[in-house]
Amino acid sequence: MAILRKLNHILLFLLVLTFCAIWYSTIYKTSTVKEQGDVASEVEEEEEDVIPVVICAAAGRMGATIAAINSIYSNTNANVLFYIVGLKNSLAHIRKWIQETQLSEIQFKIVEFNPMVLKGKIRPDAAFPELLQPLNFVRFYLPLLTSEHEKVIYLDDDIIVTGDIQELYNTKIARGHIAAFSDDCDLPSLQEVIRRVGIQNTYMGFLDYRKKAIQKLGISPSTCSFNPGVFVSNMTEWRQQHITKKLEKWMKKNVEENLYSSTIGGGVSTPPMLIVFHEKYSVIPPAWHVRHLGEYTSALFSTLFIAPTQAVALHTYRNITSVTSGKMCLIL
Repeated sequence: MAILRKLNHILLFLLVLTFCAIWYSTIYKTSTVKEQGDVASEVEEEEEDVIPVVICAAAGRMGATIAAINSIYSNTNANVLFYIVGLKNSLAHIRKWIQETQLSEIQFKIVEFNPMVLKGKIRPDAAFPELLQPLNFVRFYLPLLTSEHEKVIYLDDDIIVTGDIQELYNTKIARGHIAAFSDDCDLPSLQEVIRRVGIQNTYMGFLDYRKKAIQKLGISPSTCSFNPGVFVSNMTEWRQQHITKKLEKWMKKNVEENLYSSTIGGGVSTPPMLIVFHEKYSVIPPAWHVRHLGEYTSALFSTLFIAPTQAVALHTYRNITSVTSGKMCLIL
């Protein structure tokens, strides 16, 4: 009997111990899952709050890039993450420009662009050699540079932003569209200047319609063009529709057939985008890309579209020499 009683005590002890172990395991597991869930939620929320902005930093135009970044940083409270893209020999210079100024507080990543990716895709006889710079084609490879983001802003280095970049980021991109651009015909007050100085704002100004490959596209030559110097892009649609491969396809065709290099517009990176993005883009508000400022000698631009309360992203085209009495006088 004593042995049986002792055995019962042992069994009872083991039963209580097992119950405690199960209870502790259940409580601890629930707590751990909750903590992990909270962390995941915070990370996801943080990622959604980040506004990724891609901008290039060419060795000879570092000052322009820094001015553009500063204009964005100074006019927003949003959580902006700058992807500053440069060639290998300029990466240390870029970091120095950032870290030794007040911009040391910004969030940024310096990304190297390998120009070898462009081998065999660019004609060497373009009318404007400066447009052949490798960084001019960074916009074709956005998904490779910003793989973790759903939505990305791209800006040329000669952009000055006077508004809140959050507003541009909030641009609605329609289902099936890859990006949002500003149409070159969307500023009625600019049309007189366009006619007077010969600015190209239709597909005919960028594509050679004498070539069969262009004719087969079925795009009217009078179709309004868009400017890819400022745009917001849906990276998921970009990947699913294989946009980079399509852009590279037209670059190669241009090397073989000279479809756009010698046309009036003189563009090299714009024409393939006009082809690939045709009828697949939404529109950003005109004030978010006021163009051609400084491109033509003695061109006067009305405050109807460059007033500080309306124009929030100015494409300066390198040289703005004076701002006087309600008008901006642009002299090369």
